[in-house]
Amino acid sequence: MAATTMKASFPLLMVLGIAFLASVCVSSRSDQDNPFIFESKRFQTLFENENGHIRLLQKFDQRSKIFENLQNYRLLEYKSKPHTIFLPQQTDADFILVVLSGKAILTVLKPNDRDSFNLERGDTIKLPAGTIVYLVNRDDEDELRVLDLAIPVNRPGQIQSFLLPGNQNQQSILSGFSKNILEASFNTDYEEIEKILLEEHEKETHHRRGLRDKRQQSQEKNVIVKVSKKQIEELSKNAKSSSKKSVSSRSEPFNLKSSDPIYSNKYGKFFEITPKKNPQLQDLDIFVNYVEIKEGSLLLPHYNSRAIVIVTVNEGKGDFELVGQRNENQQGLREEDDEEEEQREEETKNQVQSYKAKLTPGDVFVIPAGHPVAVRASSNLNLLGFGINAENNQRNFLAGEEDNVISQIQKPVEDLTFPGSAQEVDRLLENQKQSYFANAQPQQRETRSQEIKEHLYSILGAF
Repeated sequence: MAATTMKASFPLLMVLGIAFLASVCVSSRSDQDNPFIFESKRFQTLFENENGHIRLLQKFDQRSKIFENLQNYRLLEYKSKPHTIFLPQQTDADFILVVLSGKAILTVLKPNDRDSFNLERGDTIKLPAGTIVYLVNRDDEDELRVLDLAIPVNRPGQIQSFLLPGNQNQQSILSGFSKNILEASFNTDYEEIEKILLEEHEKETHHRRGLRDKRQQSQEKNVIVKVSKKQIEELSKNAKSSSKKSVSSRSEPFNLKSSDPIYSNKYGKFFEITPKKNPQLQDLDIFVNYVEIKEGSLLLPHYNSRAIVIVTVNEGKGDFELVGQRNENQQGLREEDDEEEEQREEETKNQVQSYKAKLTPGDVFVIPAGHPVAVRASSNLNLLGFGINAENNQRNFLAGEEDNVISQIQKPVEDLTFPGSAQEVDRLLENQKQSYFANAQPQQRETRSQEIKEHLYSILGAF
């Protein structure tokens, strides 16, 4: 899903059309062999207790060669119950944080200051690598769900978090320093530092080993902990709300629905924030979009010229169809040194395959650049997308009344490209009176020529 919609050039359409006309349409395989879908079970639980969890999606490039350019992007999900807090931590990754549901207080620490924000559904903010933050679920009833797109700055695809409280698997940042360094840094005896910053206060005296074991268990629980209503009120003081009018701030959160949708009709809405609209996204070259598709409706077939889009299903159910090539269902990044295998790949690389999958909340699917996709909603469907390589990306629709690149083909070229005449092609394209979103169950139309139905091998025929 992309920034601006422009008409494709004649050479692009010719190359694309010839490739599809010359290809053999191969039926889709099972969802298990579909590399473009990452079901929610592919999230790994990094931490979980009675108050919530933190989960990390598997690496994108583990599924297919086509995701090599996504090896440094990871998805993290945070979920917590009402009146809880994710205690302070910092990570060696840039984050784009989006609230999927619930209400939060996000506090961002600076060397000589701090900012606190009241966040709600759709609120988004960039957190630079190394920023210490803590996140509170301030709601009385609803769970808080937050999704982060992480871009590590040290090792590609490897995220390292440093916790102030520490946990069973990782000690606090401060506990990693020697006794002498801590004493000199805080100008205090180590025993006092250990008691106040590194250990839980205990009413009874414990043997050193027993104390260490209990501290370790307590730290494991202390990643996500309960917070009182009074403490929430204190944390809420001076907290700012996200901007509902402007998305131009360099450091404050913005809401994905603060601007008018770029596409909208009675079947759906498509909101998008691009680097041109918000400076927080410029250095990362990423856009963020938020799509609502009504039950029984269809996001019409389209493709992105440059952007690779990572899409999370927030709410609802549906299905998607993505048109790719046959060899894209290969699992993992394997070096091919077998000449015969390479020859087989070369022979099948232009064969079109339809990849299909059912969508449920928590699922993730990836749309590579140039790959046509359509999404249908079996219930009200809500999607969140991160677009990598946002600059100069174009979204090209393949059906609909407006912004349909196929309708821009000149009549002499239509005669040469399709089995039907230019007049028949134009009449077919004019049947769809909607743009961007449409009814997934169209009304009966006049019977078309059987020859056109059987032999119109165009991009649309691959869906």
